[in-house]
Amino acid sequence: MPRTIDAQKIHGYHAHIYYDAKSRRTAARLRKKIEQAFKVEMGRWRDEPVGPHPQAMYQVKFKPREFSRIVPWLMLNRAGLDVLVHPETGDDYIDHATNALWLGEKLQLRLDVLKALLEQARKPRRSS
Repeated sequence: MPRTIDAQKIHGYHAHIYYDAKSRRTAARLRKKIEQAFKVEMGRWRDEPVGPHPQAMYQVKFKPREFSRIVPWLMLNRAGLDVLVHPETGDDYIDHATNALWLGEKLQLRLDVLKALLEQARKPRRSS
C-alpha cells in the first residue's frame, strides 16, 4: 500500500480556467463572477500556451479554506469551460500530473516542461 501523505502539506490551490478565441467572453464572465464571490488571487490572461498548459488559460489561486466553496461552485458554473484544479505542495510535477482534478475535458498537459524544470533545479550550480 502506498505511503499516506498528510493533507497539511497543501498550502494552497490553483484552478486553471481554459478557453479559446470562441470562449474568451465566457471565460471573462466567469472570471468576473469568481472575483466577486470568492477570496482569490487572479492570474493574468495567458492567450498562448505557457508552462505545462496546452492552451490559453488564466489561473485562480486560493487558500485551502476556500476549496469547499469554490470547487463545488465551479462544478456547477464553469459554463462549459475545462478547468484543472491542483494543490500546491511544493512539487509542481506531482501536483499537476497525479494530484489534480478536472472539471470538463481532461486536457493533455505538457508535463515534459515541468520535468525539465525539475531536472534543471536539481543540477548543481557552477560557481563563478
